[in-house]
Amino acid sequence: MRKFLGYILTPFVAFAFMLALIIFQPIQWVCYKFFGYAAHKKSVDILNFFLFSSFYLAGNTVTFIDKQNLPLGRPMIFLANHQSLSDIPPLIFYLRKYHAKFISKIELTKGLPSISFNLKYGGGANIDRKDSKQSIGELIKLGLRMKENKWSAVIFPEGTRSKDGIVKPFQVGGIATLLKKCPEALLVPIAINNSWKMVQYGNYPLSTFEHMTWEVLEPIEPAGRSAEELVKEAEIRIKQKLGQAV
Repeated sequence: MRKFLGYILTPFVAFAFMLALIIFQPIQWVCYKFFGYAAHKKSVDILNFFLFSSFYLAGNTVTFIDKQNLPLGRPMIFLANHQSLSDIPPLIFYLRKYHAKFISKIELTKGLPSISFNLKYGGGANIDRKDSKQSIGELIKLGLRMKENKWSAVIFPEGTRSKDGIVKPFQVGGIATLLKKCPEALLVPIAINNSWKMVQYGNYPLSTFEHMTWEVLEPIEPAGRSAEELVKEAEIRIKQKLGQAV
């Protein structure tokens, strides 16, 4: 039944999603060119509210749980498992006060209304996976921006999306590079659950009436520990929250 309803409701989701991207392209441009970083960021926050709100048109729901008293004015590295592209809009919106920047493929900086503009000018890192030198350079620059501006970063340490929700082993490289340039960053795991179900049949049809959750877990103080140890602890916490074998 959920798949059947998806054939009917997916066009409404797609229309609303694309309409938001098209409308906010010129809004972002005006905000960035004439009013600077703060206005541009505000426009991106609002855009992403509309993006994940479009999921509700198919009966899907987003619940973001944050019971942690995370500090303001301190850089943080949010580590999340990755289940679908729908993971991203709620993270941008609900982590907005932490100025969370994303690490993205450089290919996404072209051709996508609103998304490409934000990736170019939003302050994140756009990496070329075929060029390790460029990738490391981008991460170093992001780490320095985090340190200087007290920004945060969001990273998906699995490196690719999990199509069945099972958490893949976390990779350390990108996080280790950020910590070298911003060693005071607090590590914060986020457990994402069921977003894979919305796209379990692909982009068409979307599944319907799925309840998706994002939960911020207890932060991890670096305290001189190795990046490998820190990332492994974050992976274990996320798996435990999702009820998966450690």
